[in-house]
Amino acid sequence: QVRLVESGGGLLQAGGSLRLSCAASGSTFSSYVMGWFRQAPGKEREFVARIRWSGGSTYYADSVKGRFTISRDNAKNTVYLQMNSLKPEDTAVYFCAGRRETDSTYRYWGQGTQVTVSS
Repeated sequence: QVRLVESGGGLLQAGGSLRLSCAASGSTFSSYVMGWFRQAPGKEREFVARIRWSGGSTYYADSVKGRFTISRDNAKNTVYLQMNSLKPEDTAVYFCAGRRETDSTYRYWGQGTQVTVSS
């Protein structure tokens, strides 16, 4: 059973940095795509970034490109989201998600971690 556990959220001022972690367990993830999504109050959940576990290719939403970096640590089965130059509009609950490369939708989700950026 795949399990994803996020950590690293918090409260910080605009311009600051934060690193989120997503610990994955319950499967061999070499054929997975891992993603980060976020949901702000009153808004729909939106895609932030994704990484292919094999090869490490990445893709970002335009709103975070150049500020956020997604990475993975194979030895620790952990995916990271390094967030720099944070803005108040980055405030949201951030979710880690996973899918097999052959799947079109993300099947596995973490419980989410809150990120609040004050102005």
